[in-house]
Amino acid sequence: MAAGVIALLGSGETAPGMVRVHRALLARHEAPRAVLLDSTYGFQENVAQMTAKLVAFFATSLHVDLEVASLPRYDAASALQRHRVRDQVARADFVFAGPGSPSYALAQWAPLGLADDLAGALARGATVCFASAAALTLGSHSAPIYEVYKAGADPTWLAGLDVLGRFGLPCAVIPHWDNAEGRDHDTSRCFLGERRLARLEEMLPADVAVLGIDEHTAVLCDLARDQVTTAGRGRAYWRRGGQVRELGPDPTPLGALRTGRRAPTPPPAPTPPAGATPADLGEAAARGDLAAVAELVRRASGTPSALAPELVEAVVRAREAARAAGDYPLADRLRAGLDAAGVEVRDGVGATQWSPRT
Repeated sequence: MAAGVIALLGSGETAPGMVRVHRALLARHEAPRAVLLDSTYGFQENVAQMTAKLVAFFATSLHVDLEVASLPRYDAASALQRHRVRDQVARADFVFAGPGSPSYALAQWAPLGLADDLAGALARGATVCFASAAALTLGSHSAPIYEVYKAGADPTWLAGLDVLGRFGLPCAVIPHWDNAEGRDHDTSRCFLGERRLARLEEMLPADVAVLGIDEHTAVLCDLARDQVTTAGRGRAYWRRGGQVRELGPDPTPLGALRTGRRAPTPPPAPTPPAGATPADLGEAAARGDLAAVAELVRRASGTPSALAPELVEAVVRAREAARAAGDYPLADRLRAGLDAAGVEVRDGVGATQWSPRT
């Protein structure tokens, strides 16, 4: 598959109407590897509970095991933890992120380089499904909703990940477009209200649109078919230069929305940080992190005198754990990596022996 799908959910990521959307997106992939990014709500005290709720939703309603790519705080994570998140996204078929704070998520994802990883995943056919707060981060510009609505900050734009812009769709994504919780005051346009959004639109470059998405509505940008559709109870709205184009269930060519920006070439898969210690890499190898295993093998390769025993031992232990768990394909890959590094492995009763190949 040459290109994937960007799915933007206006809200209600676990609502019944959105379950059908998730199912259709997951059905694009055989035995999909689904990954959850938790950075959007990483500042909250209930991170573990939020993650558990989303994992349970995917398991119960969608029958999919959701793998957690955890990065609550970029500056508190080790180099290896940051690499692991990038590696999980690079190998995922379905990447999901949801509620929380767009400005907080951007503060974690921008220095991580997540935009490159998401664009690369899309280029090889993955699905990126971002809902609510996470959806705001994918545009070229992102509104700091909490700061404006809750703390009274002047309306302004933050730099977004611009993943949509890489595929020719520079825009600012505004979910919760038709929100009416305010009753006696305007909370539409993701709680900004039409007045404040109009001020923000005046600050945008001429080639940048606003993509408004009603609640319980999904915008599906199918990059392979080069079209956009909506699903759910509402509509979406592409606003630029005073013109509004309504998007609905019938396909709209992406060419009708594009401004000519070039689509990206997929970046290489992330490599483990050079400063990662053997112990860190060994721990990652034991979890089945193949990129860390590759780094272990790389460091252990060369002449027999250059072999680092603690690194080889880490790979051997990871292989034993994979065999014990019945993951024989992983165990075979680990053994093949050791063989490529010039390590001879002998399986014995109760223990695995190894030695440099002479």
